[in-house]
Amino acid sequence: MSAAPDVAAPVARVVLAGVGESVLDVAEHEHAVASAHAGAVVTFAGVVRNHDGGRSVAALTYEAHPDADRIIGEIAARVAARSGADRVAVSHRVGDLAVGDVALVAAVSSAHRAQAFAACAELVEEVKAALPVWKRQVFVDGTHEWVGAL
Repeated sequence: MSAAPDVAAPVARVVLAGVGESVLDVAEHEHAVASAHAGAVVTFAGVVRNHDGGRSVAALTYEAHPDADRIIGEIAARVAARSGADRVAVSHRVGDLAVGDVALVAAVSSAHRAQAFAACAELVEEVKAALPVWKRQVFVDGTHEWVGAL
């Protein structure tokens, strides 16, 4: 007689969270949140686009507060606990980025798709609202502006 499979929902946990200069890999985040319990994995990639507010963007630079790495982990933990997701992964890149580079990756797994979509959206919105990261956009005409700076 074989043992019954463990179908109890796992405790939500953060499996990856950080802020750094390394190139971000969406597949790495997706793989990190995968589990036998998860029937849904939702990922989000925030990609540098070539325009903002009707102006052509050439590149941008992200700078972070020294506590940003700790804070993104705290954000991920809060979202994981509130959402009931199985696993959460989130990373934000800093430094010089070009159009097409990935600046933010979030991945969430859960037993059901609606829960995973909602948790991933909540995670992205909370990171955008609370993470102390500032963006310097450089426009094609050579001008620049800071976004999110105090």
